[in-house]
Amino acid sequence: MQKQSMPTATTSRRKSNTHRPRVALALAGGGPLGAIYEIGALCALDEVLEGIQLNECDHFVGVSAGGFIAAGLANGMSPRELCELFIQSESGTGEVFDPAWMMRPAYAEIAQRLCQLPGLGLTSLWSWASGSKSLVGALEKLAPAMPTGVFSNEEVHTQLAKLFSQPGRTNDFRQLNRRLTLVATHLDSGDAAPFGRAGWEHVPISRAIAASAALPGLFPPVRIDGQYYVDGALKKTMHATVALDEGTDVMFCLNPLVPFDSTPAPHQRVGGAAGTPIPSLVEGGFPAVINQTFRSMIHSRLELGMKQYERSYPHTAIVLLEPDQRDPEFYMANTFSYRQRRELAEHAYQQTRSLLRTRYTTLSTQLGVHGLSLKRDVLEDTSRKLLAPAADERRCNSRLGAAIHRLQDSVDDIQHALDSGAVEMGTHRAH
Repeated sequence: MQKQSMPTATTSRRKSNTHRPRVALALAGGGPLGAIYEIGALCALDEVLEGIQLNECDHFVGVSAGGFIAAGLANGMSPRELCELFIQSESGTGEVFDPAWMMRPAYAEIAQRLCQLPGLGLTSLWSWASGSKSLVGALEKLAPAMPTGVFSNEEVHTQLAKLFSQPGRTNDFRQLNRRLTLVATHLDSGDAAPFGRAGWEHVPISRAIAASAALPGLFPPVRIDGQYYVDGALKKTMHATVALDEGTDVMFCLNPLVPFDSTPAPHQRVGGAAGTPIPSLVEGGFPAVINQTFRSMIHSRLELGMKQYERSYPHTAIVLLEPDQRDPEFYMANTFSYRQRRELAEHAYQQTRSLLRTRYTTLSTQLGVHGLSLKRDVLEDTSRKLLAPAADERRCNSRLGAAIHRLQDSVDDIQHALDSGAVEMGTHRAH
């Protein structure tokens, strides 16, 4: 009955929305840090977007940590409600999503693997002692005893199942009023697994999120219907084509992971005013190098994907929001600190507002074709904050300071519009 009733609800909803454009939202992954950025950025975008609220989009696509945000929006939760859930512990609802849940050891996986160690050890020893294998070759036989993940993702599934089972929400794709696709990767084939689409919609939303976020090495693969699934980002960064192929007028894409650019900006003096040299990332050792490598690989793939989207869907307005590559706040963050989660969410909110001000003219033209717009008065209100500051942190901006801020935004907006026009003219000449 559910499969028969859902098309009727979807059809009636689409008929009621014929007066507005078809809008989709794609959220990439990035762990707890990515979720914090996306929540702050979505709050900034939602309050300035005229013509639709972000939890009313026609289609939500989520990968890894972005899947949790996408599922919340598809359940009708606003970005502000997600902020209260994920960022603010003083939420009056009593609901809190704690990132520490993702740090619980995978005891079951570790125990299961260790049980194989005695038998594998004897086989390995015999192979080496008999001369049929070298020492290295014999040790390779111990590989099946190594856990596939350090942390358990079962708690995430359990807590999200409770969250989406509250009144007015659902943990069932088929009961949603809007399209939700959560993408994981099938471990044995490497193919994308679009949970929520036909043939995949019977899987609980919470289980699909756990599968989409199962980063190999950190979390064990998630077993669903006898098959194993891992992080959806292994196949693609954004998976926006899931929504674009179905017909979309406006596509908002959020990507929280960008490579950090520690080199001086063109207008910045090397060494700064005090002459202090800007450190290289290599000084951060192995973790910094691996982090930068991973971010660069993910982002280069995203850049290629965005160019392909623009070529393949020329009539769709595609808007990409991501952090400033020269901003160290997110790169140096400790996402398991509650206090810093608040600071990072506020930083993402303010940075996105600044980005929208800078791109106001270009975005207004791009969105205006489809009947959407940005509220300039809201963007220019520099007193807005995502989270209420403590009383001793409140300060009033002087009229002069506010005027200078608006002037700088206008200059940035004009420069961005000129740059965009130059790029378009160069593109036309190339064609």
